[in-house]
Amino acid sequence: MAWFKRKDNNIQTATPKEMPEGVWIKVPTTGEMIHKRELEQHLYVDPISDYHFKIGSKEYFDLLFEGRYTELGADILPTDPLNFTDRKKYKDRLEQTQEKTGLTDAVRIGTGTMNGISIVVGCMDFSFIGGSMGSVVGERLGVAIDYAREKKIPLIIISQTGGARMMESVLSLMQMAKTSAKLAQLSEAGIPYVSYMTNPTTGGVTASYAMLGDFNIAEPGALIGFAGPRVIRQTIGRDLPDGFQTSEYLLDHGFLDFIVSRKEMKNKLTELFQLLGFGAS
Repeated sequence: MAWFKRKDNNIQTATPKEMPEGVWIKVPTTGEMIHKRELEQHLYVDPISDYHFKIGSKEYFDLLFEGRYTELGADILPTDPLNFTDRKKYKDRLEQTQEKTGLTDAVRIGTGTMNGISIVVGCMDFSFIGGSMGSVVGERLGVAIDYAREKKIPLIIISQTGGARMMESVLSLMQMAKTSAKLAQLSEAGIPYVSYMTNPTTGGVTASYAMLGDFNIAEPGALIGFAGPRVIRQTIGRDLPDGFQTSEYLLDHGFLDFIVSRKEMKNKLTELFQLLGFGAS
């Protein structure tokens, strides 16, 4: 069988092969292509450029917990108290997003062990309405904080968010105060809280619990800030420094304690908690 034919000095395939969608993934920072299987093996981190692709709560839970964990607050579900409508009804948006993502809201809470250390983890999912913070996010994080305080175990919150959820208006903004107050209680009890920020961490989340960690840690290259660079540039009418609002810039200016690659995340957190007296040293 002839696989190609020559026509007008150009080689054309007689039966071009279809490339399955999603097999090869483009690295945004370099433009290079990487096979999805290789990316999965490297925890969705490009082995050449160290670019960290977004992952969700499932992947972070698989990374941190030792095969099993208990989910908390899963029965806390979103409603539409304001009967909000923009391009579509908020109620319809919730239902469609839940069906598409398999999630019930933008954060999940899990508790289990990490290298033998009991922990509770709240992990946001950007795929759920941009990881926006609504009433359910605040309430579930409240459950996580209370559980850490009652059980006297470390708390980790992994943030990836576009900020507050506009469809819930002031009810969303109230979660900033609620989570901050609960974290103050956790601090008074002497229980450590690690805030682990990923790309992006913005808006009301940054203005509340994301920056209140006893240790503020971020993945490399993450965008972290209240408003986006474009909005700030338009507001102040000035050009911004190179790398403004990246993890590296914030580390240099004292807003972060560490930058930790996803591949080192579990071991680094284990070492940190051991230094604080949790688990075997």
